[in-house]
Amino acid sequence: MEQHYAICRVAVAPLRAEPSDKAEISSQLLFGDHVEILQKTERWWQVRNGYDDYQGWMDFRQLAGLTREQFAASQYNQYLVPPAPVNIAVDSDGGKYYLSPASILPLYDKGFCYLGEAKYEVLFEPRHVVAEDPENIIKDALFFENVSYLWGGRNFFGLDCSGFVQTVFKLNGFSLKRDAWQQAEQGTTVDFLQEVQPGDVAFFDNAEGRITHVGIMLSPTEIIHSSGRVHIDPIDNQGIYNPELGRYTHKLRIIKRYS
Repeated sequence: MEQHYAICRVAVAPLRAEPSDKAEISSQLLFGDHVEILQKTERWWQVRNGYDDYQGWMDFRQLAGLTREQFAASQYNQYLVPPAPVNIAVDSDGGKYYLSPASILPLYDKGFCYLGEAKYEVLFEPRHVVAEDPENIIKDALFFENVSYLWGGRNFFGLDCSGFVQTVFKLNGFSLKRDAWQQAEQGTTVDFLQEVQPGDVAFFDNAEGRITHVGIMLSPTEIIHSSGRVHIDPIDNQGIYNPELGRYTHKLRIIKRYS
């Protein structure tokens, strides 16, 4: 029977632009991410992430099969890996998985989650997301402070700018797309910098007018974002000013609010 759906069974898996180990890592899948299989080669499968519709190629050995019914059930996960330094799940053979924050715990119940037919014991208290919760956005954003910038990164040891924003909002019940330009199309516009509330999201463009960067506002004068590392910089109507470089590094385009 042809396999059409699958789920990520490793802690972090690269999602590549082409079916090759040498190809650019455009994003990552985390433990519990469920995917639709679009096409297959001998080793590589092109997949679409069920959470944000992002597409890429990955080694099929990093996936476990799902039925259509299991894939559909995975759309409604309310239990996530919390923002904590160590989160361990254990498979039936005793193998340990060190999971990154915002990873999904499919079908979680009484200390166990399930990836297809495989059962995993969860050795931590999950984040139960039952509704959008803007109160924790800043706290969760600060948890990732000093995580290194990584192109395509979505995990605790490397985040790109939009991966950082997507992860923080996912932990709080907000479903954002993967790339900065896609996130800029969501939410409502904040007209003036002075009207910013903590948790609003600022977007920045390049010389061609293309949105290339994003960060989370802490106040009308400060932003936390992933550039080099996740850190706090001052911001004004011109954009982000980086004290280490002694200049503006990102030109402000628009501010959005998702709550």
